[in-house]
Amino acid sequence: MTPEFYDTHCHLDFPDFKEGVGEVVRRAQEAGITRLVTIGTELPSSLRAIELAAAYEPVWAAVGWHPSDAMDAPPDVRPRLRELVSQPKVVAIGEIGIDHYRLPSQRGGSEEQDERAKARQVEVFRQQLEVAAELGLNCVIHQRSALEPTLEVFAPFANRVKGVFHCFVDDPAAMRRIVELGSLVSFTGIVTFKNAETVRDSLRAVPADRFMLETDAPFLAPMPYRSKRCEPAYVREIAVFAAEVRGVSLEQLSAETCATARGFFRGLE
Repeated sequence: MTPEFYDTHCHLDFPDFKEGVGEVVRRAQEAGITRLVTIGTELPSSLRAIELAAAYEPVWAAVGWHPSDAMDAPPDVRPRLRELVSQPKVVAIGEIGIDHYRLPSQRGGSEEQDERAKARQVEVFRQQLEVAAELGLNCVIHQRSALEPTLEVFAPFANRVKGVFHCFVDDPAAMRRIVELGSLVSFTGIVTFKNAETVRDSLRAVPADRFMLETDAPFLAPMPYRSKRCEPAYVREIAVFAAEVRGVSLEQLSAETCATARGFFRGLE
């Protein structure tokens, strides 16, 4: 029997999958990917994630406001977020966090606009962590080019909320800081890229119960699909590569990562 794996982070609501979500889910199941968590990035995206979870048995949803959408979020996202997380098959809040990679200055904006965007990201992130702590939910954390400010906001909540720092690309020292807070990291197809030795170092070093696998589909397809549209079925390629890096069998990696995901995501069955 082929070992099962989960895609703990994909974006099935994105336009890349507008036609044929059912086929994408079918291909994932055929590859042994038995659970898919589709991740909201703002209100319409989160509502669509909930709809997809209702429509497809293997799909669950996470809901929230991505830092890149923070400027367009309501002044207080907490009331609406409480409504979203009460819906069936919502297993986490996310993706939420800090992003200093895509700021207004990268698109011709000013440094003043950057500072306003950074402040708003912190505000929206903190509001969502407050709801997570209040309701006993864990969070999917985005921290692109912003590990320090992300940890600064997250750390006061770490005794009440676990986070999975998704698409982890930092070194083992950064990974250990996250693990010491009681949280997890998650690896994408980046781990298969030729120039990603630092990511592989972190994969080798992370404790067996502190990491998960994901695609971040439609982004970051692993080798040999790099530069093509990614989809949840490709967790299989990531898993095969990860097992080799860690020196374990696929069966062991399946048992470890699936157990970690079930423990992290509320109601994931």
